[in-house]
Amino acid sequence: MCDCKQIDLTPLDPVLNAAQNGSGNLIAILQKTQELYGYLPMDAIYYIAQKTGCSPAKVLGVATFYAQFRLQPVGKHLIMLCKGTACHVNGADRMEKAISEYLGIHDGETTPDGLFTLKQVACLGCCSLSPVMMIGDEAYGSLTPEKAISILKDYQRKEGLAV
Repeated sequence: MCDCKQIDLTPLDPVLNAAQNGSGNLIAILQKTQELYGYLPMDAIYYIAQKTGCSPAKVLGVATFYAQFRLQPVGKHLIMLCKGTACHVNGADRMEKAISEYLGIHDGETTPDGLFTLKQVACLGCCSLSPVMMIGDEAYGSLTPEKAISILKDYQRKEGLAV
């Protein structure tokens, strides 16, 4: 029933109270839940279901249908690598290979130190900058494998890691 991590679910109460008729506001509730925890813990899925009168399957169905929702925690820095047409044509696969080899992770995975998560996305809307990736709110375009690795090294340095 739960992921047994003993998370504090009380921060969800104001979200659920504000939603009033929870089932009609399920997406908004899930968005606020993800803002609170950084992802959607299974404990929260069951709690939301209980409080809204929805089945856990319905809540989980909505959470898994929309790409914006995550069921696993992500690293401190989420790398969104565009795999749209323009980026694909301009070398996104080479960026993915370089990033994966450098960090030792693949799409959807997080580095063991919890610093980076790599996520492929369909389009970032920055086609003129292709190939492009975003880390947080910052877009990095006209990438080469070397430039992508250099950017990651800068983040590691800012975190005080030797590179």
